Parts: sequence; structure tokens; C-alpha cells
Amino acid sequence: MSDQANRSIHASAVVTGTIGILIRGPSGSGKSQLAFDLMLAGRAGHIPSATLVGDDRVHVEARNGLVVVRPADNLKGLIEIRGLGIRRCAFAPEAEVRLVVDLDAPDGERLPAPNALKTGLCGINLLRLPVAPGYRPLPLVLAVLTTEAVSETGRLAGQPLSDDCQQAFGNHIRPMIATK
Repeated sequence: MSDQANRSIHASAVVTGTIGILIRGPSGSGKSQLAFDLMLAGRAGHIPSATLVGDDRVHVEARNGLVVVRPADNLKGLIEIRGLGIRRCAFAPEAEVRLVVDLDAPDGERLPAPNALKTGLCGINLLRLPVAPGYRPLPLVLAVLTTEAVSETGRLAGQPLSDDCQQAFGNHIRPMIATK
């Protein structure tokens, strides 16, 4: 994507709390479905209330060092629900994008490289979640929203390891054999 200051893109977006989520991907990859799933997750209390910003086409712009997304004028409050067609719902007029989800991403890996978790949009660096083809994006997005990243050493930023992590059990931190 080129980094123009203000442009219309093929994407969907929701806002949960103060976090705008921009959902990109090819046609048929599930952008509208993920937007609706996030709205349902907000209603269920899994995340703060989630509101549609725009579906299918949104405008993004750099504003005061932030990326702001807003709905396309002719699509405000409209979302496609597969099996039902176009439906009307509440929408937010804009949101600050803090997470970009790329569906059907060829670099969606089990343990992605650190540079795969970043993207530039409108000249601004953002957190990126690449979702591999065939993977359900909702659990991954919920994990980003409800958990903290762990460094390669297994420590949360500035935090000592908890007692249950002292042994580095499991293979999610780095390959090793727990002994003791």
C-alpha cells in the first residue's frame, strides 16, 4: 500500500473502547464477518463494547501523528452479513487505528517474526496482526486485546517472571526442556 495522507481503502473497521481496528484482506476473506464477530464479542462482555466504523470501504488519514479511520459516506452504518445481505447498525463516525488485522496474510505464522507484527499506514507505524489463510481471526484479535506480549526471555515488559513461569514450561517461549 502506498502511504498517502488521506485515502479510501477496501477494508472494514470497528472501535472497541478507544482502540480502532482496521481489517484488511482480499474479497471474501472475512473482513465483514470479523467486524461483526467483534461487535458480538463486545456485547458478550469479552471486550469493551465494539461499534462498527465502516464496512467494505473506509477512509484513512494521518492526523496529529495518528491514523484515523472513518466510514465511506455512502456506506455509513451498513454491514454485510453473509446469508442475510446488507444490514443497518449503529456506527462510530471515526476511530484512532491502533491495530491492523491482515486476513489471508501469507506471512501469518505460528511464531511471527517481530517485523511481521508492524505495518506502516499513512506514514505511521502500527501494530499488525497477520492471520494466515484458514485460521479463525476472532480468537487471535481477542488475544491481542486481552493479553500482554512476552519478550523472547519470557518476561513481560519490566516484570519479573511469575513462579509458574520460572521453569519456562511449554514451547511457546523458546525450545527448551523443563527440569526440576
